[in-house]
Amino acid sequence: MEQQAEIQYEGLEENKEYEDIINKVVKECFEHEGINKLKLYISITLTVPDFIRKANKKYRNIDKETDVLSFPMFQKEEIEQLKENNYEVEDVLGDLIISIPRVKEQAEEYGHSFERELAYMVVHGFYHLMGYDHIEESDKKVMRKKEDEILNKLGITRD
Repeated sequence: MEQQAEIQYEGLEENKEYEDIINKVVKECFEHEGINKLKLYISITLTVPDFIRKANKKYRNIDKETDVLSFPMFQKEEIEQLKENNYEVEDVLGDLIISIPRVKEQAEEYGHSFERELAYMVVHGFYHLMGYDHIEESDKKVMRKKEDEILNKLGITRD
């Protein structure tokens, strides 16, 4: 199997546990959306609050820390065309930047495991890369349903 997630670290030590969680979630996301046969991958940077704050300011003009940033490379319609045509050229689906300290804080705040929170950040970011958002309530319901399907299939619950 080709690697579907390219993981980098910025301000953090490499961590096999993080990589195992991410690779498991990304694999399921790709299979669930029928893009596992395409030569696409996600570039994921695991980082610290200051780095993600600077990236948020630079790319979104928002000077604050956040948990995950998503930078899609395709429009939703383009992804559908890639699926229909069995796109053969290796390309990045998009980039995710995830704040690991923020993941730890939120896992504690929401009363669930680190694995669950990191998995959620990855699946949430994945669906942004696929062209989904949660601005409108109707869109939010669609996105949340897809996120829950992935996490439930993997047995990664809020418990």
